[in-house]
Amino acid sequence: MTDFERIRLYYELKWATKEQLQKYVQFNVITPEEYKVITGEAYVQ
Repeated sequence: MTDFERIRLYYELKWATKEQLQKYVQFNVITPEEYKVITGEAYVQ
């Protein structure tokens, strides 16, 4: 399972918030594009 798949699952299960996903983008674990796929919203710094 990739980081993207794991984080998407955590978000779907409500184990992770949008704020936490934003941190994953800041730490280059997922890309802004992957953030948008997961949340349906554009990543804004």
